Amino acid sequence: MIRTEEETGHIEGPSWSIAGRFATFKEASNRKEELLIEENLQVKVHWSRRREDFVVKTRADPRLALENEAAARRLAKKRRKAKLNKKRRKK
Repeated sequence: MIRTEEETGHIEGPSWSIAGRFATFKEASNRKEELLIEENLQVKVHWSRRREDFVVKTRADPRLALENEAAARRLAKKRRKAKLNKKRRKK
């Protein structure tokens, strides 16, 4: 059975950080195009109603962040097992 995103629920990614604020959309769009050159980076232009300007926001690709998190968990598990085996050998 193939599970869709609706069945699994929404997965939160890393938070967005502000790369710059601009008075016009054209300036913000130009900055966005400069940032899109980098791999594994998501970029968006957001209208800030309170300050009445355009904000360029960036974040690491959520898939990459999930892969890094899974690798860290595997490494931690490997360390725990090695430590446990070391304790067992001493007895």
